[in-house]
Amino acid sequence: MCGICGEVVFPSGQADTARVERMAQAMAARGPDAMGVTMRGRAAFGHRRLKIIDLSDQGAQPMQDPELGLTLVFNGCIYNYQDLRAELTDKGYRFFSTSDTEVILKAWKEWGEHCFSRFHGMFAVALFEHDSGKLHLARDRFGIKPLYLSEADGRLAFASSLPALLKGGKIDTSIDKVALQHYMSWHAVVPAPRTILNGVRKLGPATLRTYQPDGSFTDKNYWQPTFEKTPEDVNRSPEDWRDLVLDGLRTAVRRRMVADVPVGVLLSGGVDSSLIVGLLAEEGQRDLATFSIGFEEANGEKGDEFQYSDLIAQHYDTNHHKIFIPSSELQDNLPGAIGAMAEPMVSYDNIGFYLLSREVSKHIKVVQSGQGADEVFGGYHWYPKLAGSNSPVADYANAFFDRTETQLNEAIAPDYRCDRNESLAFVEAHFATVGALDPVDKALRLDTNVMLVDDPVKRVDNHSMAWGLEARVPFLDHELVELAGRIPAEHKLAQEGKGVLKEAARLVVPPAVIDRPKGYFPVPALKYIQGSYLDMVRDALTNEKARSRGLFNMAYLDKLFEDPTRHITKLRGSELWQVALLELWLQAQEI
Repeated sequence: MCGICGEVVFPSGQADTARVERMAQAMAARGPDAMGVTMRGRAAFGHRRLKIIDLSDQGAQPMQDPELGLTLVFNGCIYNYQDLRAELTDKGYRFFSTSDTEVILKAWKEWGEHCFSRFHGMFAVALFEHDSGKLHLARDRFGIKPLYLSEADGRLAFASSLPALLKGGKIDTSIDKVALQHYMSWHAVVPAPRTILNGVRKLGPATLRTYQPDGSFTDKNYWQPTFEKTPEDVNRSPEDWRDLVLDGLRTAVRRRMVADVPVGVLLSGGVDSSLIVGLLAEEGQRDLATFSIGFEEANGEKGDEFQYSDLIAQHYDTNHHKIFIPSSELQDNLPGAIGAMAEPMVSYDNIGFYLLSREVSKHIKVVQSGQGADEVFGGYHWYPKLAGSNSPVADYANAFFDRTETQLNEAIAPDYRCDRNESLAFVEAHFATVGALDPVDKALRLDTNVMLVDDPVKRVDNHSMAWGLEARVPFLDHELVELAGRIPAEHKLAQEGKGVLKEAARLVVPPAVIDRPKGYFPVPALKYIQGSYLDMVRDALTNEKARSRGLFNMAYLDKLFEDPTRHITKLRGSELWQVALLELWLQAQEI
């Protein structure tokens, strides 16, 4: 797990190593153990290293293989690298390190673009071919590892974080109007390739992009989940699906144990993270480190779920760390959490993950986490509303969107409005693609491949890496996701959501964490904005920078200021926090 960056000049010229160094320095938290920069004429690569596999200097990056004529920077982890290494060794390749990074180099030489389909893992890769001058950029199937791009004046810059690109300089920081509408419609989700800034784009998940020396490029999607079902799938019993899911999850958890350092678990007390703890215990892990976080209550809403995380910690006798954050410390750390965001993210649990990762990083370098289970196995409340729907796009929008088109126009200033409802058009196009017939499957596919990528997954990456902590997500094992896509929707929607996963969990963990109301990462102070929090967001939205930018209508903001607790979105989000967070993020980036 690391931070990568670089600059490539088209069609000729000298890469700006100073720019690459600035980007690498900006990602020091992602890789506190080492930094490297290398340049070959028109290509310069930078790397920040967090030592997880092959702790020696032989695993350092940028990694060059003169024999193969390749230079590589890589962020992530290839879980099956040992098997691939053995296969490549049998083919005659010689290795100078024990790292997964070097396996990527040899795998590219042997299998070319097909190597990415062979990887089990999370990754963002930049690979430069010395002889051909081609640059290849690739991202894992779910975009767990980020990759941001900016191209201007014949120079392509890339980095693991958008703020790092900004530190490199030469970026158009004007606001992308379509991205703004997505942000306001989907609780801050902006699908690839857009970001909130016109001058920055991001590579989509499961994408391989190849740049020719003249700067032209082609994109190839190397993986696409299918929700098509065979007659055997349709007729399979709930018990058979339960057993298949449990076997698949066991494999996924086992794969993510590979490391040369200890691996812990972020334990919320929900069924997903509890199941990971239970399966690690099955694998023989002893003295497993687990971590939970809680906050002060606000407006009568509780700020922790310690009763459930304590139950799991006691049941499995884990080395449990319970972290309570008072409201004063929460507000003091908000600027740090916002500054750590690669893009503005409005979910309250951003601050939770940021502070939890801070504490976890004092003990270990790698954790497993339960993100993705709700999207993959149907845990959210809007999925049942789509069962049998005759108007799936409209029903999805009614259940999921933060605002109608009328409400968007009330909030967004005229200069930043779009000519049509871009967010609705995006959903219509995604739902219309082949491979998912059931309306519930259409929503699950969209959420797994778009919403998940640019909300929960990005959130965990950004805030864990802010403290040099690697987070692994077994529910996004691509073989497990492919299995889940074959399961008929009724098995997922059973038991108020995630029915098939809950049945699998009953074979592993105590029922008390299964048969409980669905929880989430509660941070009440950011939902019911009052007192000093209200002063903070009012200032962010009315100061000179915000007024000069003019993103939002003042009448709308005044309505929110008057009574913030009245204006809560369908997904329990504060409208005021959503608009304030965008300005707070822009100002943190000095935009």
